[in-house]
Amino acid sequence: MQNIRNFSIIAHIDHGKSTLADRMLELTGTIEKRAMREQVLDTMDLERERGITIKMQPVRMIYHPQILNPKSEILNKSQIQNSKSLGFSASDLEFANSKQEFVLNLIDTPGHIDFSYEVSRALRAVEGSILLVDATQGVQAQTLTTLGMAQAAGLTIIPVLSKIDSPLARADEISEEIENLLGVDRSEILQVSGKTGAGVAELLEELIKRVPPPKTETGFNNTFRSLIFDFKYSSHKGVIVFVRVFSGEVKKGDRLKFKVAGKEFQALETGIFAPEEKQTESLKAGEIGYIVTGIKEPGIASVGDTVSATNDTSSAFPGYEVARPVVWASVYPENQDHFTTLKQALSRLRLSDSAFSFEEESSGVLGRGFRCGFLGMLHLEIITERLRREFNLPLVITLPSVTYNVTYKTPSTSSGQVKMETIYSPSNFPEDHLVERVREPWVDATVIVPPKYISAVIQLLYEHEAELGETESFGDTRTAMKFQMPLRELMRGFFDKLKSVTSGFGSISYTVAGERDADVTRLDILVADEPVLAFAKVISKRQVEMEAETSVDKLHEILPRQMFSMKIQARALGRIIASRSVSGMKKDVTQHMYGGDITRKMKLREKQKKGKKKMKERGKVNIPQDVFLKMIR
Repeated sequence: MQNIRNFSIIAHIDHGKSTLADRMLELTGTIEKRAMREQVLDTMDLERERGITIKMQPVRMIYHPQILNPKSEILNKSQIQNSKSLGFSASDLEFANSKQEFVLNLIDTPGHIDFSYEVSRALRAVEGSILLVDATQGVQAQTLTTLGMAQAAGLTIIPVLSKIDSPLARADEISEEIENLLGVDRSEILQVSGKTGAGVAELLEELIKRVPPPKTETGFNNTFRSLIFDFKYSSHKGVIVFVRVFSGEVKKGDRLKFKVAGKEFQALETGIFAPEEKQTESLKAGEIGYIVTGIKEPGIASVGDTVSATNDTSSAFPGYEVARPVVWASVYPENQDHFTTLKQALSRLRLSDSAFSFEEESSGVLGRGFRCGFLGMLHLEIITERLRREFNLPLVITLPSVTYNVTYKTPSTSSGQVKMETIYSPSNFPEDHLVERVREPWVDATVIVPPKYISAVIQLLYEHEAELGETESFGDTRTAMKFQMPLRELMRGFFDKLKSVTSGFGSISYTVAGERDADVTRLDILVADEPVLAFAKVISKRQVEMEAETSVDKLHEILPRQMFSMKIQARALGRIIASRSVSGMKKDVTQHMYGGDITRKMKLREKQKKGKKKMKERGKVNIPQDVFLKMIR
């Protein structure tokens, strides 16, 4: 184990993490040059399009330390060719004949805050982490959050500046930010370019020097124990768990068990990631790899669980948490004939994502569907996009909402019995006059912006009911602002508004931090005096008038005209807040008449008027599916 180094890369979105990983794979010969492509560890098309890491991807690299000093002789022709492909020249490097090889296990983790728990378990599986900071952008909010988790796990942190080849790089300024953040000397900060490969070999050398080798757990007498930091599902092999082995050894045929789930199984295969799955005879202490379980039931495997030998009587590794969704939305098929297909697709996704949950529900407008729980807005976007792409399903997604714990009087009893209930959908939120108390989730958040945008951000925070806390500066160009805010306000377009008021320079990270009393109400949209449940919202009472006007105006623009006149209204707090009239389509019923007594035309027009009146009283508005989609977007 002295020659094993387990590490991860901490970086904000678009700071060059995947590009740096590409150069490491190329330099170590893990992937042949002809098979190389950009973002090789990002296996999903969605990851490549967005430029973000969604699914964790471990990889094992074999490295022979060879670069010693510049201005010396290179001994191997293949090394000369490799060095040129990385932006080096033969006169710049010296290689040594080293027979010692090191096993470098990299876990490429997502940087978005929605997956913070999964990232924390991945950090528990390694001993060191590279803190990668873009030399053109500086320290960002999500980097701070992940860095805090790495420091709490006791990892060795190696600070690295990326994109140093960019003409916009501000190496000195950003180095000062890192110095203030970590309290390190500038000489400890490495500089690399994932594009040209400059500094990558030196980074691997420093990684071997600074990151300690893994240690086995003492007191277990070589009993197999491992931590699950991710898993996936295969139609042929069942659930495949990604594990870090802390003690003992596992091989094909061994009987194992999930500590938390309590399920026993037989290991059908063990292997490593190179980066594709490569079968091996066994996995030993200190190694990172996979175990094929053969299990095809959802809810058994979960991130953070412990897989151990069946004779292990010790407790699971600490830190395990049950994934708790914080954002809820209902998913309906556009065509009810696709309901069964949608259910199968959701079940399939659940097998590879324990944080995603769903249950069946029905709507009088949209038919049968599912209420789904997500870790955040990005998680919601990923799941719904995967449903459309991987299963070719056209969907209707309702407006996302958070959970509310509501204490209210039940209208069905004459005594006004008080009841407390967790509300997931705005359409189930009780009428305002029945509500006695509402509790909603709040978040602790951090925004990092250049100092000149602070006043604009403060105004934005006021509009979204935030409570500003401490501020902290990183050098002269970055300021961190800490605040607390209702989660529902964070979902009300806060991310887009932050980018707008900071000209794209602002970044945010957040964690859910308990509940507080909420001053909210339900806003209903009525079409022809009938409430449309799919358009219902739970909003702050101070935002009622503005939200009502916006919703009514938007629906007025996109709803097709009917055969009769009607009204579009927004109702809250027991009264109509906003209203727009939609005139009915007209037909000239006398166009075929060319003469005769005027009373003939008057009779036809009166008959038409009575028909319109009956239609208004009895008629119902048919709202097309595309109107629901436009209102939800």
